[in-house]
Amino acid sequence: MIEPPHIMIVESRYYENVSDELLKGARDALDRFGASYEIYTVPGAFEIPVAIRYAVRSLDYFTTKRRFDGYVALGCVIRGETSHYDHVCEESARGLQQLALQYTLAIGYGILTTENMDQAMERARLDRRNKGGEAANACIELIRLKQQFRLYPR
Repeated sequence: MIEPPHIMIVESRYYENVSDELLKGARDALDRFGASYEIYTVPGAFEIPVAIRYAVRSLDYFTTKRRFDGYVALGCVIRGETSHYDHVCEESARGLQQLALQYTLAIGYGILTTENMDQAMERARLDRRNKGGEAANACIELIRLKQQFRLYPR
């Protein structure tokens, strides 16, 4: 990469304790790469693709604000007693995939889909599986791949 990437982190705050851990992991990974980042919060996982779409649409070629080179989606959906879980999981994943394909975006997917809070914390904590860091790493790797195909910067 010519210069360190600038990343948009979008985090759902629905399960704040899980989000805090995911964010720690993502920030730690991005700091290791020397990336700069801006953090935006949304109420739930369903809204994450919308926030990224807003950022893509708001890019004004005549401003001095730096464009985002990649995006990290962080959130958690825990199964409940209704089918709401299935809809949120499917549509947030579908929304992010559509954005990535339509706009050639580097998106690291860090939305946990779990059965309970114990599983969520196991996947979120820095000293455990650290899916926030994995999502940030995936974003960086996709930015590098875009560069290989001369799609970087956007």
